[in-house]
Amino acid sequence: MQADSEVVTGAGERDADLSALNTFGLRARAARLLRLGSADELVAALAVLPRGPRLVLGGGSNLVLTGDFPGTVLKVEIAGRRLLRAEPMAWIVEAGAGENWHDFVRWTLEQGWPGLENLSLIPGTVGAAPIQNIGAYGLELVDRFDSLDAVDLQSGERRVFGLADCAFGYRDSAFKRNPGKWLVTAVRFRLPRPWQAVTRYADVARELASLGVATPTALDISDAVIAIRRRKLPDPAEIGNAGSFFKNPVVEAAACARLLAAHPAMPHYPQPDGREKLAAGWLIEQAGWKGRDLGPVGCYERQALVLVNRGGAVGADVQRIADAIMAEVEARFGVRLEPEPVFV
Repeated sequence: MQADSEVVTGAGERDADLSALNTFGLRARAARLLRLGSADELVAALAVLPRGPRLVLGGGSNLVLTGDFPGTVLKVEIAGRRLLRAEPMAWIVEAGAGENWHDFVRWTLEQGWPGLENLSLIPGTVGAAPIQNIGAYGLELVDRFDSLDAVDLQSGERRVFGLADCAFGYRDSAFKRNPGKWLVTAVRFRLPRPWQAVTRYADVARELASLGVATPTALDISDAVIAIRRRKLPDPAEIGNAGSFFKNPVVEAAACARLLAAHPAMPHYPQPDGREKLAAGWLIEQAGWKGRDLGPVGCYERQALVLVNRGGAVGADVQRIADAIMAEVEARFGVRLEPEPVFV
């Protein structure tokens, strides 16, 4: 890498500092950084970029950089949001992949197109949302998904993906299982008409009740979710983090029953397939990690699911504490946790 960053015509910025482009604030650099404002720009760039590894970067909120990246970072900054059409049973709304997710959610609500309110204040971009199949407070992106546009990073082929093509799972998708294959350029959402409030999540119901809201609007639910998240989760602008770091594990019913016999207070949530979802934060807290640091990375004192950068951390520091937490939870409960962010 060169000692100083330079902008190379048609090829982006060389030796780029990525510290401010990942919400964990991890120190790392890229051999090349290319900012993309449209799908056309991407296709044109693919024709001239040198061969080598490529990393798609949106808001950098679900990413752990374990070192300098030797290839090209494709920074998605594709803007735009619009109502495509109003159907009898849904509004079909489209957004560019570089749009800020939370801003897009609030915009849909302000336009009178509810449906995404439970996903308020999730960090990141619209394009990253389907890759992770983001979810919170009783709703997942798959529940509101219509289709998306993507470009093959090897061939430059453009393709439209429908619901079945994306193979969504819990915090998972076909895109996440094939990293570096596709870059999402636009996403379309199917927002239901008539709208029904999703308030079955206990925290949301309690927040609304505390405000005296008996019949909430979509904006009421969004405001409640924002208040809950701000109490529990640190602002990446103030302390580096990647949001919820571990997935909630799903176990067989028999395994859950054995755990409940030993830990009657353990939260658990029945799943449609008969299995049970456990609360990773509760498991981590019971293992004694909440508020505990290991080097420059710590387990957040208000929410055990979140790891935070206390200052100057690199990817190896995150890996070290994640491995330690997973080992201790598995030793105590026999449950293997899985990180949610992508390690690069």
